[in-house]
Amino acid sequence: MSGRANKRRGEVEAVIGGERRVLCLTLGGLAELETAFAAENLNDLAARFSSGKLKADDMIRIIGAGLRGGGNLFSDEDVALMEIEGGIAGAARIVAELLMSAFGGAAETPTGRP
Repeated sequence: MSGRANKRRGEVEAVIGGERRVLCLTLGGLAELETAFAAENLNDLAARFSSGKLKADDMIRIIGAGLRGGGNLFSDEDVALMEIEGGIAGAARIVAELLMSAFGGAAETPTGRP
């Protein structure tokens, strides 16, 4: 990666749609995910993610929120159609990095491993 992402701000960098992009789960993105997953609060959201049982649609929503938080204007429908470098494993890595950045280890990776 080119190093544009600022890890201290919770940013993640990934190649999505053929371009290197910065993603970040902002407070607004987390609120968006609370609504999408019908979570009562951030603790409920973290608990859902820490189960390690994410659907492809869940990953699309998380990546979409991260893209929007990084200043990329894509809908979840756009994200669903975009190619992600590394395929499903690459998408899982992005989701894991975003969740670790946002929750500091409170949520595990989609495979159930920290």
